[in-house]
Amino acid sequence: MEKIPASEITPEHLYLTRRQFMLGAGALALGTVLSACGVQAPAPTATPSNAGGVDAPQASKSSDELGDKLTPFDTVTHYNNFYEFSLDKEDVAPLAKDFKSSPWTIKVGGLVNKPQTFGMEDLLKFAQEERIYRLRCVEAWSMVIPWLGFPLSKLLAAVEPTSQAKYVRFETLLDSKQMPGQRDAYFKWPYAEGLRLDEAMHDLTILATGLYGKPLPPQDGAPLRLVVPWKYGFKSVKSIVKIDLVAEMPVSFWMTSAPSEYGFYANVNPEVSHPRWSQASERRIGELGRRKTLVYNGYAEQVAALYQGMDLRKYF
Repeated sequence: MEKIPASEITPEHLYLTRRQFMLGAGALALGTVLSACGVQAPAPTATPSNAGGVDAPQASKSSDELGDKLTPFDTVTHYNNFYEFSLDKEDVAPLAKDFKSSPWTIKVGGLVNKPQTFGMEDLLKFAQEERIYRLRCVEAWSMVIPWLGFPLSKLLAAVEPTSQAKYVRFETLLDSKQMPGQRDAYFKWPYAEGLRLDEAMHDLTILATGLYGKPLPPQDGAPLRLVVPWKYGFKSVKSIVKIDLVAEMPVSFWMTSAPSEYGFYANVNPEVSHPRWSQASERRIGELGRRKTLVYNGYAEQVAALYQGMDLRKYF
């Protein structure tokens, strides 16, 4: 796949403005109105110490900004793509129930001025914002989930990327004792994903620490996962332990596992079929029938400018 520098894809004035914001701006004020998603941040709540301690679901809204109803809490926590545990979506939750997600640290480094190792207690200071996103997974099925988290740009600002940094690489915990799916030798572990720098700093890109007002359960990526709502779900790397700023495009888990089927970008594009199925329609979990898939998962107004001039059939 041909590499395209981020500065050549995004209009230069937008790229430089976003980069200056990330390098120079401090953390956004907590409690900001999340206008891009039409959701008001809830009042801060006490944060449980164990990310596995999920009980009664809570959310301040019952639908997303387009009026779609939330996916039931039980479905969100019992129908999961998390290959580190199992290829069977309904087996992930029971296999992950004893996963130890506390204590936990995330090492952030690479092409940065201030490499740091963060504990979850550091990151949870940011995680008081609720966003309701639609998340599409690989086989054109989707969910509407209220996430708790914070913009990834806050974390990037804290480590100060250098001018050489063009991409962000993420890595999942490697622990086959806790994650039995990692014993499958077909795949190259650990799970790795990547974003362009301007994608990573977009306000819609968040590091999620919870859902339905509660900490993430293990099967949903405890204690920290990526959520990029205009991309397919396999970009949402879970149980993150390492984030690096790099100059070259990262090779992701699925680019290695099935290079003819999965590219780096993974933008939702209903006009481009997967080699084995159409992506023009999707099945919302819990609904009968299918619905039309929206370009960029319905977030075209917010993110289309990131891909001006790109051939989205080539850069899939």
